[in-house]
Amino acid sequence: MSLLEEAQIKLANIAADNGWNKHEKVLIVSARDLTPDEAIGKPERDDYPLLNGKEVMMESRFRDGVGQAFTDQPGRFEGTLDDVLHISLDTNFRRAVFVSTLNAVMRSLKQTEATIHCKDKEPAFCAQTLPQYIREHHGQPKIAFIGFQPAMIQALNDAGFDLRVTDANPDNIGQIRCGTHIYDASLNADHAHWADIVLSTGSVLVNNTYRELQQGKPVIYYGVTVAGLAQMFSLPRICFYGR
Repeated sequence: MSLLEEAQIKLANIAADNGWNKHEKVLIVSARDLTPDEAIGKPERDDYPLLNGKEVMMESRFRDGVGQAFTDQPGRFEGTLDDVLHISLDTNFRRAVFVSTLNAVMRSLKQTEATIHCKDKEPAFCAQTLPQYIREHHGQPKIAFIGFQPAMIQALNDAGFDLRVTDANPDNIGQIRCGTHIYDASLNADHAHWADIVLSTGSVLVNNTYRELQQGKPVIYYGVTVAGLAQMFSLPRICFYGR
């Protein structure tokens, strides 16, 4: 059973425990995908994946909760909570529908925070916070960084951390970005074995590649996608300026 399949069962139990009518409406406001301006505003850098169309942000609303999730398969969905609890988790689009809804539900229950992406100058502030956070909690470790988050990579590189970065975007692989070489994501397991800690996009939990990072080293997930899953499974997570 995948982590998302387990999460789907847990979410069904949460719905039952709260006595919700299983046909209660879940409005996926951005399965319509958000525009870049809606998702990230006008950050100081122009190389975020959200700005170049490589990824989009989906947004779900449940009651007063809002949840978001990155995906490379935009689309539209509108249905009931029961629909989401039974949705087949066989495509990136459907997994993003489920994960963004999970985040919205957990936010509505006040069981998790930072389910909405930071905007404008906040991504830069987040990146500037990261090196000190790592030093305070882990010293000066070798870091396997999973996913292309340019401001974070730049900040860690500028702070002198020994860094190996992987990404799935062929436009980045083999290039020097943010002062460091970008490797193919197929090397995730090798880099996790080499590193002292792993900093990973939550997308690995959505696409079910997270197991290869489990090399006996601390794995810390960053961003909004992982919000509900991190709370549900007690996974370390950072998201300094998420809303």
